[in-house]
Order: sequence, then structure tokens, then C-alpha cells
Amino acid sequence: MITAEVSIYPLKTSDASNVITNSINSLNNKSVEYSVGSISTRLSGSEEQVWKGLKNMFEKAQSSGEVSMVITMTNAAG
Repeated sequence: MITAEVSIYPLKTSDASNVITNSINSLNNKSVEYSVGSISTRLSGSEEQVWKGLKNMFEKAQSSGEVSMVITMTNAAG
């Protein structure tokens, strides 16, 4: 199991909140577990699940324009 903490930063937009929300919503009905915090979203699962979730989030965010995605990953328990 791995865990990733991810933050999405939309650039050059006045609609950043919707870009972030849509990116997070791309995880709905996926096999990765996630929880949303005030400045980041935490994904947990197998390597495949987490990487796929991150890819889904980035693809959804970049469909709205330029974006930066900051990720911290760990395979440490707890």
C-alpha cells in the first residue's frame, strides 16, 4: 500500500475552485481511497490505484488549462 498527498494549483484562471473540485471528483467511483483536506487530498491504495488516481486528477485539471500538481508519496505505514 502507498499513500500520496496531492495539491492542485490551477494557473491563469479565475475558476480555480471548480478546477480543483472537478479534479477531486474524478476520483469518484474509482478503486482508490481518498480524503479531502483544506489544502490537499490524500489517496491510499495499491501502487496501481494511487498512480491511476493521480493521473485521473491531473488529466481532469489540465483539461481546464495550465496547472501545477504537487505530490508527496510514501510507502511507510501509518
